[in-house]
Amino acid sequence: MPLRQIDLPITFGDQFNYRTETLTFVVVGFPETFHAILGRPCYAKFMAIPNYTYLKLKMRGPHGVITVGTSFQRAYECEVECCGHATTIIASGELAALKEDVIEEASDTKKLTRSFESTEGSKGVLIDPSSFEGKMVCIGTTLSSE
Repeated sequence: MPLRQIDLPITFGDQFNYRTETLTFVVVGFPETFHAILGRPCYAKFMAIPNYTYLKLKMRGPHGVITVGTSFQRAYECEVECCGHATTIIASGELAALKEDVIEEASDTKKLTRSFESTEGSKGVLIDPSSFEGKMVCIGTTLSSE
């Protein structure tokens, strides 16, 4: 769901051949690595032609064609950075899920009642024979008298 929209003046070109138009950007609230995505409304307003093969955007300017481009090296660096951000986002989600699992398991172990089963060579003795609680302790019968 978009949070809101914002109108910003966008300029393409250099100091001798440039063009400025106001574009409307939709602001969204999800973590992504994109700063802005230019789509058909931008291309229509600037009468621009994108070439995805050569990573170029060409448009008409007051003194000839304005070409906006990048390098394949820069595109690769952005892609690597994007993968790093995605890995971080996924890891933080997994960490939150693991934390919930640990909390759930800790509460489950508190609910369990553990019973102690005596082994051979031990017997139960009342801690306080005059008490009605009947609490017992197990002692070993195979111990030496020393």
